[in-house]
Amino acid sequence: AAREALAMPAPFGLTVRYAMKANPSRGILALFRDLGLHIDASSDHEVERALRAGFRPQAIQLTSQMPSRRLAEHVARGVRFNACSLHQLAEFGRLAPGHEVSVRMNPGLGTGSTKRTNTGGPASSFGIWHEHLGEVKAMAARHGLGITRLHTHVGSGTDPEVWNRCALMTLDLAAELPDVVAVNLGGGFKVGRMPEEPSVDLAEVGAHVRRELEAFRLRHGRGLGLEIEPGTFLVALAGAVVATCVDVVDTGGEGYLFAKLDTGMPEIARPSLYGAQHPIDVLATGREPAAVVFVGPCCESGDILTPALGDPEALAPRWVPRPQIGDLVVVGGAGAYCAAMATINYNSYPQAPEVMLEPDGTLRLLRGRQSLEQIWQNEVD
Repeated sequence: AAREALAMPAPFGLTVRYAMKANPSRGILALFRDLGLHIDASSDHEVERALRAGFRPQAIQLTSQMPSRRLAEHVARGVRFNACSLHQLAEFGRLAPGHEVSVRMNPGLGTGSTKRTNTGGPASSFGIWHEHLGEVKAMAARHGLGITRLHTHVGSGTDPEVWNRCALMTLDLAAELPDVVAVNLGGGFKVGRMPEEPSVDLAEVGAHVRRELEAFRLRHGRGLGLEIEPGTFLVALAGAVVATCVDVVDTGGEGYLFAKLDTGMPEIARPSLYGAQHPIDVLATGREPAAVVFVGPCCESGDILTPALGDPEALAPRWVPRPQIGDLVVVGGAGAYCAAMATINYNSYPQAPEVMLEPDGTLRLLRGRQSLEQIWQNEVD
């Protein structure tokens, strides 16, 4: 997937930034570092993790909802900064007058697999609203800032048609910023975790953007570099959670058959948050199929792995070989936004171990299972 992203057509240069919030494991960061990817960091803490993983400061860009508390330090190191609000831009101008900066704009349009993953349009707080472009230009002039990069990101699980429309809107904004040398169109490229779900054709999306970048150069005399920030696209299908069925219960003929797993919200919160869908396989043969609702171990009615699509309030049983206690159950599509956004330590469940399957078939431990002592190590008597 990384090589596919690196092959995205871009006539005036391409930078691929891994959206490390998808999975910030140091082993994965090191893999992408060696492939030549850059980093999209969403917090000061992610900047530090990327530096620790060996990325050059200049290969890291901070794009954060929260104003940075270490901005002066980042500037001194050479970490790139993407201002996501007028306040952030003013603070950068105060600390680093005369420097280059990127700005994140909300182009007025957004999309996502659910409303909770939409990061554009009037219902989203992400980025500077496009009608404030005049204020952005005035603030940059006041502090002597060169706005050399323009950034938009409109959602996760994005409709390619909407993504292309937003690309055009981004280029319209870039036309008003004469110092811009690159446009960053974010990520959000749809990956089909379920068999029936489509995945985005990155080459097709890239071909559209390439035509628009070439047309922009003809109109404005500027060849703009392209930056993208894939996260899910790179790692979603690279990970799975291997769980065990620990109990099986039912609620009668008019109810449901439940399989309780030793995984759920502590590792995979997306179904409970979004009604997100993950493939689930019971490793058993020769059994009659049954309609099963899979649930997790937490004392929480929302710890459900098989909600209805887009509706975490509704149950959607899966037809699988009827589970038995002790069966191994594999939850797929778990490489992105699972370990990274899990409800760690709820009910005092420890963080699960993580392993990487190497090309030669061996397994390498990336993270050991958390101990109970590690859970309470920061508590004060």
